[in-house]
Amino acid sequence: MKQIETRLKVIEDRNKRVENDKAWEVSLTRRLSITLFTYITVLLYLMLIKNEKPFLNASVPSIGFLLSTLLMKNIKKIWQNKK
Repeated sequence: MKQIETRLKVIEDRNKRVENDKAWEVSLTRRLSITLFTYITVLLYLMLIKNEKPFLNASVPSIGFLLSTLLMKNIKKIWQNKK
């Protein structure tokens, strides 16, 4: 009986980790963090190469990423309905 309880506990722990990972993957916190890191990275690069408008130009890929992740749910639904 102890072996079954141990196996059940292992499965429950794994399920909890998987649920947490899934929640992180779709979280707004993750999306905003990646957007911010993308902006900073591109900004630093554009400043390094002496771009005329680094602050404005760094926003383009960052906003593109954010919009693509926000729209991905809708695209997925359309794809699933056609399949």
